[in-house]
Amino acid sequence: MLLRKTALVLALATAALLASTATATAASADPAPTPFAATAANPFAATAANPFAATAANPVIVVGGLSGIAVAYEPIAARLRADGYRTFIYQLPGLGLGDIPTSARAFATYVAQVRASTGAATVDLVAHSEGGLVSRYYLKRLGGTGTVGRYVSLGTPQYGTYVANIVAFLGLGNCAGVVACQQMTIGSAFLADLNAGDDTPGAVRYTTIRTLQDELVRPTGNAAVNDGATNVLIQAYCPLRVVGHLGLVLDGTAYTIVRGALVDSPVRPNCLAL
Repeated sequence: MLLRKTALVLALATAALLASTATATAASADPAPTPFAATAANPFAATAANPFAATAANPVIVVGGLSGIAVAYEPIAARLRADGYRTFIYQLPGLGLGDIPTSARAFATYVAQVRASTGAATVDLVAHSEGGLVSRYYLKRLGGTGTVGRYVSLGTPQYGTYVANIVAFLGLGNCAGVVACQQMTIGSAFLADLNAGDDTPGAVRYTTIRTLQDELVRPTGNAAVNDGATNVLIQAYCPLRVVGHLGLVLDGTAYTIVRGALVDSPVRPNCLAL
């Protein structure tokens, strides 16, 4: 039953991916970084009502996932902006369908552009799904640890997902030819390389966030990493909270974990957050 349900979810997701490639223009590999417009004269000033805002806070780059267009990440970016962060959204080149290391090299250029435009020495990353793998490759294989302060992933298949492995059962061959999907299969050469040695290199503070209801990352424990990361399962704190894979960028409880990670606070999710 679980296999059939998972296969159905993947079939729908794959259809959406293939449709998006036919109708959407792929993102530029290094789009010019443009922060969200200010909502007040001084949106970065800390106040009693907004203690998380600070002028000295790192800029935050929200890194999209597979087939994730930039506008889909506006909800979480808006929350970050409201908390005073200079916030950017990075849409993966080609909507993330291609080679993950290639996407990571384009992302390295984007990080440099954000640093140049803001004057910040380091940035923080909030990455969803495949975006977390792109970000980790940048950190581990492209020397990105010196330019990133915090890494927060949401539903990233750090050790792969069997959802990618079962595409063959749908008669679509090897991930329907989607390279990134092939690389996210459990046991892929890409993941073997990425996960060889230290999962959390450098002085970066690593946090992973996962949910039991993630329909695209199975087993859900594969969304965690080793070697000193803070791995947060939402339902370990909020057992009645229902959050799906896409819901991780919309859910209020998940955001309270993200917000805490960005200020190095202990994990204290708000289970009632909207």
